[in-house]
Amino acid sequence: MQTPLLSVTGLSKSFGGRPVLQGVDFDLRKGELVAFLGANGSGKSTTLRCVMGISRPDAGSISIDGVNLADLQGRALQQATQRTAMIFQKIHLVPRRSALDNVCAGALARIPTTRSLTPLFYPAAIRQEALECLDRVGLADRALDRVGRLSGGQQQRVAVARALCQRADIVLADEPVSALDPHAAEQVMALLRDLAHREQMAVAAVLHQPDLALRYADRSIGLLNGTMAFDLSSGNVSSEQLDKLYAPDRRLAA
Repeated sequence: MQTPLLSVTGLSKSFGGRPVLQGVDFDLRKGELVAFLGANGSGKSTTLRCVMGISRPDAGSISIDGVNLADLQGRALQQATQRTAMIFQKIHLVPRRSALDNVCAGALARIPTTRSLTPLFYPAAIRQEALECLDRVGLADRALDRVGRLSGGQQQRVAVARALCQRADIVLADEPVSALDPHAAEQVMALLRDLAHREQMAVAAVLHQPDLALRYADRSIGLLNGTMAFDLSSGNVSSEQLDKLYAPDRRLAA
């Protein structure tokens, strides 16, 4: 079996004394799309945020290519974390700027400070790379359009293109389709699967729609009250397991 690109062991996190994650373990390999499933408050988004470094875990280890991030400092840590890109539910794009300028922002770590102050100074090579990334997600013809004028699904694809321009090996998507209509959601999930299978990226996505996970993800990880409920090939996830996983949401709705 292929060596994991990302390994997470014993991940634990509490907020205000309330445990949110308790000993979460999982691996993520190149060429696979993994879906995180679970009821509201099960710890799905917190897991990705801890891996990304947005939230600091209370315990556990996070390794990339076998190197524990806790053992790195300075430039070495920066280089390791730049291998991971995050796509959020609330798309962090600049609405008044073009799709091309937003994608170029993925390369800011590679642009000299004096040329990163405004999109006007971005190097031609970076703009060309960003255009190729937009072409990869099917939006080269909208490169000069302001992001604020694009549909929700198109904006999410711009966010994916920005991750490509970052040259990330690992893409973490936090509820990337929850605000999209069904057709746009299908397009974005197909794109994420394509990035994993064709580009050999390691992709993990938090999803609220189990049906999308079972159809697009290679593996599905279920979280229940912050603990691992299952880590299975998506085709092996049973309806009984999903019913148990989403029981807390049904109790709240009752």
